[in-house]
Amino acid sequence: MTSSRISDGATNPQRDCALCDRLVAFRNHYRTKEPDWFNAPVPTFGSGTPKLLIIGLAPGLRGANRSGRPFTGDYAGDLLYETLDRFGFSTGRYEARPDDGLRLVDAAITNAVRCVPPENKPTGAEIKACRPFLENTLADMKELRALVVLGRIAHDTTLTTLGLRRANYPFAHGAEHAVGPDLTMFDSYHCSRYNTNTGRLTPAMFHAVFERVAEHLKGAHAA
Repeated sequence: MTSSRISDGATNPQRDCALCDRLVAFRNHYRTKEPDWFNAPVPTFGSGTPKLLIIGLAPGLRGANRSGRPFTGDYAGDLLYETLDRFGFSTGRYEARPDDGLRLVDAAITNAVRCVPPENKPTGAEIKACRPFLENTLADMKELRALVVLGRIAHDTTLTTLGLRRANYPFAHGAEHAVGPDLTMFDSYHCSRYNTNTGRLTPAMFHAVFERVAEHLKGAHAA
């Protein structure tokens, strides 16, 4: 790990962020190998004042790392963006590229780790190094009412970011946790190809999580 300092209040890393030596080396390798790819920390995507924030683990090598937009260009994005459209959290047509005109409605998407890690597995130190960006992102979203965390690691680091004990908020697909006076966290298995191919997560299971999110936000608005 390097000692580069995160700017106060920064919600996205700089393009040449040097916080994590291993991720920098991996990024530079792909800048040489695939110079037309994005190959940089992937910024949060979404509306300026979202009520919903979806938190994944890290960019996919041939998805967000290639396209520069979270969950864009891989199978996980196909399911995620179809689901967001189904429940009114997006407009336009998802075409797996950042210039497809897709817009999110009252929603945003980010990752706990903003740079692509080898084998899609960030280390604990890399997750910790990137955590201030998640902390600043959450603090910047003043209207936030719901979080959807994709997978246990995203669940755990989000709780740590919020200053909460993990033992008090066990991860389970479909679980809901009150993590603030006006903030609820919804757990989901990650919408990866592996999880859907093995049946661990079905589209119906994923849709059910977002159906509850939509109901929650509607109730919060009515209140």
